[in-house]
Amino acid sequence: MKAQPGQRAVMLGQYITENRATVRSAAREFGVSKSTVHKDVSERLRKEDPALFKQVRSILDVNKQERHIRGGMATRKKYRELAENRGGRQKG
Repeated sequence: MKAQPGQRAVMLGQYITENRATVRSAAREFGVSKSTVHKDVSERLRKEDPALFKQVRSILDVNKQERHIRGGMATRKKYRELAENRGGRQKG
């Protein structure tokens, strides 16, 4: 994605608010790094569109509070899939 940093920040902010997306999913969608997304929505967006910045900040604050839950769910899914691939057998 080749957009000016200010424009990219607004586009990222809109994507995050519309999809309640995480920094990681926004980075994947736009083909940029997590660091770039973070810098865009925390610094550049504040200057470009302060109202959108506040919306994005509230979504990212919720994501931050929930990240430990998401990590636990991902681990649970991983081990469930491993067990299914083994045919439900357990070690022993």
